[in-house]
Amino acid sequence: MKTIILTAMFCVLACLAQAQEVNKATAQLESKSNSKVTGTVTFTKVGDDVKVVADIQNLTPGKHGFHIHDKGDCSAPDAASAGPHFNPTQKHHGGPDTMDHHAGDLGNITADASGKAHLDWKGKLSLTGTDSIVGKSVVVHEKEDDLKTDPSGNSGARIACGAIVAGE
Repeated sequence: MKTIILTAMFCVLACLAQAQEVNKATAQLESKSNSKVTGTVTFTKVGDDVKVVADIQNLTPGKHGFHIHDKGDCSAPDAASAGPHFNPTQKHHGGPDTMDHHAGDLGNITADASGKAHLDWKGKLSLTGTDSIVGKSVVVHEKEDDLKTDPSGNSGARIACGAIVAGE
């Protein structure tokens, strides 16, 4: 009987821990595909939306595809281990403001002449539940995302990757 009670208490505590609201998550971008690109991306719950703030350096000037990928694994030298775009609703590729797009389609991030990019965007992402981005990864691509071509907008090589982890 004692074992059953302890097991039940453990299950309740485990469920409560998983049900905790996550209000912030981060990703530290590391260089991939022989690039020197690095940076930080933060995700903060703001009402019903999530605010995404990214600061990335060592990019070539111009636009670069910026996506959430399905796996939080950036171990491969070319970040292929991150899998495809995060797409729990099985939509077509698009931009973050188009009606039809992957949940991970964040569009493009634009680097200035010095190779620095800053993004401050707010939209419909989740930090909890079945569609949570926690445990996924953020990937920066070599080229501009055309915001229409499946599966990745012809955005080229993956030049930076970082796993998204929950945190304060």
